[in-house]
Amino acid sequence: MPAPVVYDINVLVTAAATGNSPFRSWPSPPPTSGNASADCLGIANDAAEFSLWLSPHILRNIERILVELFKWEEAKAGAYLTALVTIADHSEGDVIDPPRTVHDCPDDEDNLILDLATDVGALLVVSNDADLISMSPWRGTPVVTPDVFRQKVDGMRRHARRRR
Repeated sequence: MPAPVVYDINVLVTAAATGNSPFRSWPSPPPTSGNASADCLGIANDAAEFSLWLSPHILRNIERILVELFKWEEAKAGAYLTALVTIADHSEGDVIDPPRTVHDCPDDEDNLILDLATDVGALLVVSNDADLISMSPWRGTPVVTPDVFRQKVDGMRRHARRRR
């Protein structure tokens, strides 16, 4: 069974809204691309080592940011959310609404990410958020940047290929 992983909202927005990786086809290392967040989504889409877990809070905020900040049409943002839910399902993850139990971070939004990580027993949290990264390891759970995560997976996959 793939290990549970939680990506923060910034990672999921950056995967689709920046760089040259349209959300219909994400790269998957090796090799890595110019968009570390898109590479991370590609890793989850592979459903080999990691399962993607999402929450209604994450999905609502992704939609809000894409529509308000990036001026996406609501239909396009909705299509992206559907793609994320499909990746979660395909990777043996899911969309759940975890109970509010974490109050470790001054930013309430970050606590909602940590609530999800706690509830699913995430192996790690992938984040661009300085507050979350500064808490690593949070309760024993590493919080890593998208670049660190993709480099580790890239190295792990290259090593496995050499051993065959």
